[in-house]
Amino acid sequence: MSFLDSLRSTRTVFAAELRPPRAELGSVEGMDAWIDTYHAVRTLTKQDVAVFLTDSAVGKQEENNLRHLVTNLGPDMPRDLVVPFLTTKHSLDFCLSYAEQAWQHHFPALVVLGGDRSVGRPRCVEHAWTLRREIRAHVPRLTLGGWANPYGDPKQQAAYLADDSFTAEFYLTQIVSHLNIEPVARFMGEARRLGLGDMPGMFGVFFYRSANRKTLETLSRFLPVPVESLTGEFAAGATPVEICARTIRAMMNLGARHFYISNLPPAGTSSTLNAILERACTAA
Repeated sequence: MSFLDSLRSTRTVFAAELRPPRAELGSVEGMDAWIDTYHAVRTLTKQDVAVFLTDSAVGKQEENNLRHLVTNLGPDMPRDLVVPFLTTKHSLDFCLSYAEQAWQHHFPALVVLGGDRSVGRPRCVEHAWTLRREIRAHVPRLTLGGWANPYGDPKQQAAYLADDSFTAEFYLTQIVSHLNIEPVARFMGEARRLGLGDMPGMFGVFFYRSANRKTLETLSRFLPVPVESLTGEFAAGATPVEICARTIRAMMNLGARHFYISNLPPAGTSSTLNAILERACTAA
């Protein structure tokens, strides 16, 4: 079953979003970080968990995720559940070449995002859908994923997905939280109203490791973080695993079926994810 077929089936698909090592790391640090990444990718995919590899997350220049995957995963490693991210913060020639290489090396899909405008390199095109359209013309059989923000205007966000120019077979969402779920419910209702049931969505869930206010406020520059409510849950004794599981459970109750979890620890990725999913699936 292909990645897209899995999303379109009745099963629930879980994915872990992993960050490649930062480009400025020294050779030893970088090698150690990639070893952790490869171990996580192999372990997770053996457990039928999809893996997303980011591209210059939050403006930090990261190592070329596709080049390292091709070089180090080995020819025997199935690509069915490994999906790289590509942002528009490269040259157009690089992006088209990247997509072609992804297809040639049997990666089933590519998530194409705009990338944060306020940091890092400028975009090569104004909108991610423009790049997806160029990639579709260049590599027509590659499955493409896009992006939606449930905390934006629900009618506008759903309309973006419904527009033919969106040029994607599935979408990921901005990070969501059970501590601010009403906007997500409105977005999902609008998507249903527009008949988007055939376009699967994967909802983003963040693994908050602590209640460190400085860290949470920094994160708030890039994603919607309910800082006060989160610190309250930690203060009441909730663990990072419990908080993450609560969001998954709340989203399931809204009707969401597919999820990707961000910010999992680089060491012990699989065991942490398993603890989250066990908690989410047994919670009342």
